[in-house]
Formats: sequence, C-alpha cells, structure tokens
Amino acid sequence: MFITGLGTASPRQRYTQRECWAVFRQSALSRQLSPRSRAIVKKVLIGDNGVTTRHLALNTLDEAFKLTPDALHARFAQHAPVLASQAGERALADAGIQPEHIDALLISTCTGYLCPGLTSYVSERLGLRPDVLGLDLVGQGCAAALPNLRAGEALLAAGRVERVLSICVEVCSAALYFDDDPGVLISACLFGDGAGAAVLARAPNGQRRIEWKTSTAFLSPAARGALRFEQKAGMLRNVLRQQVPALAAQYAATILDEVLAKTGLGRSQVRGWVLHPGGRDVLAALRQQLGLASRDVRWSEAVLQEYGNVSSASVFFVLQAARNDSTPGGYWWMSSFGAGFSCHGALLDVE
Repeated sequence: MFITGLGTASPRQRYTQRECWAVFRQSALSRQLSPRSRAIVKKVLIGDNGVTTRHLALNTLDEAFKLTPDALHARFAQHAPVLASQAGERALADAGIQPEHIDALLISTCTGYLCPGLTSYVSERLGLRPDVLGLDLVGQGCAAALPNLRAGEALLAAGRVERVLSICVEVCSAALYFDDDPGVLISACLFGDGAGAAVLARAPNGQRRIEWKTSTAFLSPAARGALRFEQKAGMLRNVLRQQVPALAAQYAATILDEVLAKTGLGRSQVRGWVLHPGGRDVLAALRQQLGLASRDVRWSEAVLQEYGNVSSASVFFVLQAARNDSTPGGYWWMSSFGAGFSCHGALLDVE
C-alpha cells in the first residue's frame, strides 16, 4: 500500500491559550469550580505545556460554555462534515486524482455521532460515486488513524478496491465537559478541532513515495480506565488519568520492538518519527522510552504547539509536516495510541 496524497483541515478560528484563560476566568462556569480546579486550568492554559494556540469550531470563546447535549451535538453535526470534506479535498488534490477515482471511504471519529454516518455527508460533499464503499469507524479515540489506515490496507490487499480515502475528524469542542476532575480539566485545555486525510493506493503516483510496509497493535483492556470517554448527563466526558504518558511510552516501545524484530531492523535505521502528539508529557515519555532526540519529535511538537491535541487526526498533521520537511528518506515509524488502552504502529518506507 502507498500513501499517495495527504490533506488536513482545521477551523479558521484560532485562539491562543492565554485568550482561553482570559475568557474562562470571567465565565460563570469558572466560579462553579473549586479554587484548586481554577488553578489547574490557569496552569495548563498559561504555563509551558507545549500548546500555544488551538483551532476551535467556535465563533467566540464564550460558545465553549454552551454545554447542553443539543448544543454540543449541533456543533459536531455542523462542523465535522465540513472539516472532513476539506481534508479529503486536499488529499485528493495532493494525489492528483478526481473524486470518481475513490472506491472506498473510511471515516473515524469519537467526538460525535451521526446516523447516517459521516461517510454519507462527506461522499455527497466530495462528489464520490454512489457505489463507493463507506465505512464509519467510531470509538477508537486518539488512536483511530492507524486502525483506519490498516482497514484501508486490507481492502487494497484483498483486491476489492484500487483507491481508498482515509479520513479522521474530531470536533473536540463538541465534547467539552467541565467539573473538578483534573483529567477532565486538562482535556478541555489541550484538545483542538481538525481533520486529516490520506489517499491510499496499490501503486505510487510520482509524488514522494510513502510505502506502508507492515504494522501491528497492542490492546490492554486492563488499562481501559486510564483513557476513555464516558457518558454523563447526556454528554461525553473524557477520562484522563496520570499514568497515560507512561502507558503510551511503554506500549509504543513494545510494538516498535516487535516490528523491528520481525523485519530485522535496528532503531538506528529509523530515520523519521511520526508520533501522535498527545501532550507535552506524552512526548517527553516517548522520547525517554524510545531514546529519541528533540529533533526526532520536532514535527509532533510543532503540531501540538499550533493545533493542540487534535485526537485521531493528529498523526495526519505530523505525517504531512514530516513529508514536506527535509526529512531523510528511509524507514519511518508512525504510532498512535488512545482509548482502550490501545497502541498502534506502522513501518513506512519513504523515498
């Protein structure tokens, strides 16, 4: 399988973390939280946490405090199809193909629910053929990009399709929740909105060649409680525990070593690192566990700084940045992790 086109999209509204704090501190919701909780929000928003700005589907930051199930669902229903379609359009243009060349559309999300799913709306917006295979994938959290891509690989390997459009879209501002749980508050301060897309094909197309060589995954249900969504008062509430950075680093190393052993490669032969930027502490744990230099995570850090954690779409942003940079060719490692607790990895051979 080859990744022949990449595209990303984010809302035009971009807010600094300090702007978020200025609005939050004056809000009625802020006064409903404990002094400790307000201190946590302040520390995350104006401290050195790796995030400078976030793109959010909010015309004004005051909209962040419209926290009813109907308001949050309407936000997802309005913005998720638009962002997914924009990313898809850019991936198609990058691949140099027309919409009618797509045989299957796979869309992952965890921040909202539509029936019919997003594939219905995005197919219409992009002008895909009416016989396109549409698969809506939900419930995999920040890790979803690689399972999505692996599903596309399976379709291509089976010979059922020639080209797949893979999309991840998250409207994290449609899954906002506030209470005195530190993990809930940190989530509200770190996540942004966006979408990423890739065109997958059985043959390269003349662009910088990105070949998907092999992949694997690790699922630890025993750690499920560390990172997941739950329903509360009709809304999604993110559960985020302190052990997440350590878990992500541990499992990321496990699956990397598994693939390297299978392929006979050493870590020194990996020339590029495309890692989900889950947060500053997550990237620090990954660096330590994998023995990486700061240069190795520069694209992940840059995406985190500008967009925040865009959940499942994040690795598309990182891969696009790495491809467009002067990253040397050779073997690259791409990894995502999230709810489950799950971790996924793929070895890429890049021209």
